[in-house]
Amino acid sequence: MAKFYVESGTLQLVVIADDVQRAALWSVHRAMQQVLPLDDEEGQSPELKSDGLSASGGMVLGDTLRINERGFGRSDGAVLDTFEVVTEWNQLMVAIARLENDLNLHGEPK
Repeated sequence: MAKFYVESGTLQLVVIADDVQRAALWSVHRAMQQVLPLDDEEGQSPELKSDGLSASGGMVLGDTLRINERGFGRSDGAVLDTFEVVTEWNQLMVAIARLENDLNLHGEPK
């Protein structure tokens, strides 16, 4: 695994991942966690999440994700279209939801 520096809009994350694409997906996931109810264990209302996001200066994605193994602010890394990465992230979330639903309906595989 490698260390990747991911920048997009106001987001700046250091991510450990196998490759650029996985670093991008994890970064999108972290940004989306701020606003979507991905984890029911938190039990936060939309209003509470909004207040927390405003107070912490939340991460907002730009049009592209810039990913580099050398550091922030460099122009020699990968540049990915944010919409494409968000679309792939959404497909993964749908697949996970379907698997969870199947497990809940049929019980865990033996």
